[in-house]
Amino acid sequence: MKRKNLIVLLWISMGTSLFFFFAFTDEKTIENFMLSLVVSLMYSFILGAGNGILNEFLNKRFPWSEATTKRAIISIVSILIANIIMVYFCNYMNFVVFQKSASTEEYFSGKYNFINWFTINIALLISTFLHAKGFMEELKKTSRKEVVEQKLIAKSANAQFESLKNQLDPHFLFNSLNVLSSLIDENPNQAQKFTASMSKIYRYVLEQKDKELVTVEDEIEFAKTYCQLLKTRFEDSVDFEFNVKKEDMRRFVVPLSLQLLLENCIKHNFATSSKPLLIKVFSENDTLCIENNLQVREQMKESAGIGLANIVQRYSLLTKKNVFIEKSEDYFKVKLPILSEKPNIVNTIVDTEDKAYERAQKRVKEIKGFYGNLISYCIVIPFLVILNLITNPHSYWFYWPILGWGMGVAAHGMSVFTIGKGWEEKKIREILEKENYGK
Repeated sequence: MKRKNLIVLLWISMGTSLFFFFAFTDEKTIENFMLSLVVSLMYSFILGAGNGILNEFLNKRFPWSEATTKRAIISIVSILIANIIMVYFCNYMNFVVFQKSASTEEYFSGKYNFINWFTINIALLISTFLHAKGFMEELKKTSRKEVVEQKLIAKSANAQFESLKNQLDPHFLFNSLNVLSSLIDENPNQAQKFTASMSKIYRYVLEQKDKELVTVEDEIEFAKTYCQLLKTRFEDSVDFEFNVKKEDMRRFVVPLSLQLLLENCIKHNFATSSKPLLIKVFSENDTLCIENNLQVREQMKESAGIGLANIVQRYSLLTKKNVFIEKSEDYFKVKLPILSEKPNIVNTIVDTEDKAYERAQKRVKEIKGFYGNLISYCIVIPFLVILNLITNPHSYWFYWPILGWGMGVAAHGMSVFTIGKGWEEKKIREILEKENYGK
């Protein structure tokens, strides 16, 4: 046991010995005080330390967080057996060895059954208090662990999102330089104009790549500028159509998503004057659609798949809405969700964490309420028993508060730990997990 707990037991022993010495001892002598102190030390350390060691052992073997029901059953059985053994031992040492008020035969004949029963109840109250304290400490540790895990998830998701955004910078530069390289040979004058326009576009890339979302209007304007550069290179081989609803312009999409999808259209399809590639950008049912007629070109080497995969992953980190892909013999279409709000990836996770914290806080209040009731029971009932024995030892009325209040505490415990919304939610999760496992 910890040193702090031993000191507490020592103070309890001192207080108990003084109480019994002044309240129940007729001869106030040093010998009787020392006997009272030794007996109090024996009861306090055997019952207190014994229950403490038992509780620590059960915490290691059967933690509350891993097997609550199993731990509760094992705790009830073990504390009953352990406390009966410890109480019988302590009372035997007290009445037979120290006070010598009874022989061994008399002690086990039934004469001391009431005293043993009463002491066992006091020991069970002490043990219940220690187990309740251990449960609360375990609950606090679990709550802190969950908060740390949520923060790590938030940091990991944010780092992943930043990594995805950082892919855009070199990816865009690489593709733009490829276009510029082709123009230098084909049309040097157009290459100069392309270089000037590319610097403007690249400024937009640098400004927007650190943002999580941009307005549809900004993205469309950028896409139109980028399409002009593509038109410079491919001339009549590529055509673009923009038809986005006005009410969707102030909503949000992932930045540079159009540019990445336009690159994919050019990259994966051939375009000639006789068979031009038609790329349409339009809004439809809360989505921004990019569609092109399918003219698949043979790939000389396997694509790295940065563009579309990047968009899908970034949307998955920001919203539950999915990116849809449609493909037929005639066309290829990608549908990007248009968002009404501008969420923050860290704030979204923190909000979820806050809701989980609120639920946990409510749960802790319910459990604290139960254990407050239980601790009050453990403190008040012994006082009532002692009061009854002092004032009217021939009429035992303390049974009624023990029984009545005890039934209330038991009902309170069942409502917190078994019967109630928590129990219903747990059973629902168990059923759903079984059904998912069976599929």
